[in-house]
Amino acid sequence: MEPTRDYPLFGGAFSATLPTGAIDVSDLRPVPDNQEVFCHRMTDQSLIVELLELQDHVQGEAAARYHFEDVGGVQDARTVQVEAVQPLLLENLALRGYCEDAWVLSGKQQVAKEHQQVTKDITLHQALLRLPRYQTDLLLTFNQPPSSLGSENQSLPPWSLGDFELLVTSLTLHDPNIFGPQ
Repeated sequence: MEPTRDYPLFGGAFSATLPTGAIDVSDLRPVPDNQEVFCHRMTDQSLIVELLELQDHVQGEAAARYHFEDVGGVQDARTVQVEAVQPLLLENLALRGYCEDAWVLSGKQQVAKEHQQVTKDITLHQALLRLPRYQTDLLLTFNQPPSSLGSENQSLPPWSLGDFELLVTSLTLHDPNIFGPQ
């Protein structure tokens, strides 16, 4: 099965290439208007694309860390550990004409599912694309719970970092009016 190319996001204002087996979570439950959320058909993996207010009080690598820690706070993570932060080359992005700064971060967060005491170490990969012209931080997150690894015998293999990279690099803006009047 081929990845889904040019999948419309945010009502068609953006599009991106989604990995094989991606299910639009908004078909299953309510999702905030500033998010597009997809889950893997056979694993606990998920992909999230979020339009966030530009956090111009943090710059560079600190901005990537800020958003990672913020996600940990929202999820009531017991621990938040950054493993690597690297700049993303703008020339590799479909959004290169709009994005002024881009970072990729990998780390782990220890979280419990809703109403449960048992915690899991979740590996997160995040890409932060900063669009100051639109006062927006675009945050893409790949959640990789431990149960999604080592599932080679499934009819649909788990997503890889390559799948996440394709999502990040293919993200394209079609309608800047999504950001309101400029």
